[in-house]
Amino acid sequence: MPTHLVTGGAGFIGSHLVQALIDRGDDIVVLDNLDGGRAENVPAGATLVVGSVADQATATELFASYRFTGVYHLAAFAAEGISHAVKHHNYSVNLLGSVNLINAALVAKARFFGFASSVAVYGHGHVPMREQEHAVPADSYGNAKLAVERELAVTMKLQGLPYFALRMHNVYGERQNMGDPYRNAVAIFLNQILRGEPISVYGDGSQVRAFTYAPDIVGTFLSAADQPDAWGQVFNVGSSQPTTVLEMAHAVRSAMGVPDHPILHLPSRDEVHTAYTDTGAARRTLGDWNDTPLAEGLRRTAEWARRHGPVAPSTSLDLEVSDEGRLDWFTWASSRAADSTAPASR
Repeated sequence: MPTHLVTGGAGFIGSHLVQALIDRGDDIVVLDNLDGGRAENVPAGATLVVGSVADQATATELFASYRFTGVYHLAAFAAEGISHAVKHHNYSVNLLGSVNLINAALVAKARFFGFASSVAVYGHGHVPMREQEHAVPADSYGNAKLAVERELAVTMKLQGLPYFALRMHNVYGERQNMGDPYRNAVAIFLNQILRGEPISVYGDGSQVRAFTYAPDIVGTFLSAADQPDAWGQVFNVGSSQPTTVLEMAHAVRSAMGVPDHPILHLPSRDEVHTAYTDTGAARRTLGDWNDTPLAEGLRRTAEWARRHGPVAPSTSLDLEVSDEGRLDWFTWASSRAADSTAPASR
């Protein structure tokens, strides 16, 4: 029976992947620092190790304790909009943390290394974004993700560690962290409704995204790991249904049964305006996947959110450098956490 490592397995995407692996009979070890994830998200049958990928000793000790067949690396600090203002944290976790795992996987002679990359590598690229296009990230988060992809390519060529990278985008679903005030728009909107706050939309909400329901794409990790033809490649993985952020906000209101819930339009922020991908290569190589309509995915996620209850926004993140005039939205989001009076999540 194979034993796999899933980093970030207490997060919402990672926990869905862990469940899929357990369901097919694999032994799973989860490494998660529980910053964005929760211990109760880890499915029964998996072993949880609390720690950070950024700690080299943790990675070394973990690989010495278990004989991993493969690695699914989903742990990350995922906040594009503020990544340039927390460079050390961003690169320590997303780049150096990945290098810690790559080195450990090489020493352990792991069969493969699966990497959760991001559409952020494309930056302001034209849409639909395609894998063969030259990627030019627009932020430090995208830089880190692209650097890991390139390092994996070099490592496979020079040292023989097979890898695959899946460029995901705007993933939402059950078990998403609703307490993070800076990222995961669907979760933020759901929590704002539960807390009786207006939904906060930056600018006019015309930003275009393709929101991906997490359970739809979990199978692509399993398919890529089992297909040597997929190794050494990057694939766009996610929904093929672009929509605006404002349309998504309306859909969240409908899913929660409050179609007239107020929407607060905040000043626009510096961000990629339109981002969605061509997923044809992944569907041909890894097999097609269900593309759950946004309304249905939000209905399921809203049911979970109501059971979960409201969450007090909170964060331990501090800006490393001053960025006056560019991160007014960060200040506003931080004030929600500072002024929060809602009970902590159950």
